Amino acid sequence: MAASEQRRLADAKEKLIVALDFPTTGEAEALIDRLGDAVDFYKIGLELAFAGGLPLARDLAKAGKRIFLDLKLHDIPVTVSRACAQIVRSGASFLTVHAYPQTMRAAQSEAAGSPLRLLGVTVLTSCDDADLKEAGYAYGVSELVSRRAMQAFETGLDGLVLSAKEAATVRERFGPKFILVTPGIRPLGQGDADQKRTVTPGAAITAGADYLVIGRPVTRAEDPREAAMAIIEEMADALP
Repeated sequence: MAASEQRRLADAKEKLIVALDFPTTGEAEALIDRLGDAVDFYKIGLELAFAGGLPLARDLAKAGKRIFLDLKLHDIPVTVSRACAQIVRSGASFLTVHAYPQTMRAAQSEAAGSPLRLLGVTVLTSCDDADLKEAGYAYGVSELVSRRAMQAFETGLDGLVLSAKEAATVRERFGPKFILVTPGIRPLGQGDADQKRTVTPGAAITAGADYLVIGRPVTRAEDPREAAMAIIEEMADALP
């Protein structure tokens, strides 16, 4: 294997975040064991967080894995600030907060100067323009993503969670240092399930995504390790 190909594969591996969307830590740990050294970065969301996922996050961080706590914090500022102070001590690499100005400022007040990187959630990938209208928003998806992206950037957040369909525009506007994390990734040939704004791994990388969050295409695969490595190869093919 050529050195350039090895470099691209290594770079792609760093960009893959596998979502541990399980109801128990036992199931999550079983998957982690099956994946072994193929995956170094894991996402723990609300389901697993309420089932022992936060102690698991600390254990994984101590073992050298990177952790993305997708908790989507949003509350009064003092509560967000105190919660963020706790998460800083967990060893997590990424934390999500909803991209409301008050919430972002409160989280930033505690995370500043720490290794924890804060990501603003713009619009959930399960939502489209009709969903936003039903919820009472005056903006469609693209407009609301743009507005919240600017607010996150001005607040000093490290980056955003957003659909890869909006990534290219945000990347062009805010430059290479703004971290873009994209869920809603589906390899070629797989259905969208409950996601409405999906793209393939290669397309997400080409659009400017720094990290891809992938769950079911890996976690429900017959051979999760093989599935993860195939995704990494698809991502690597899209890297320069």
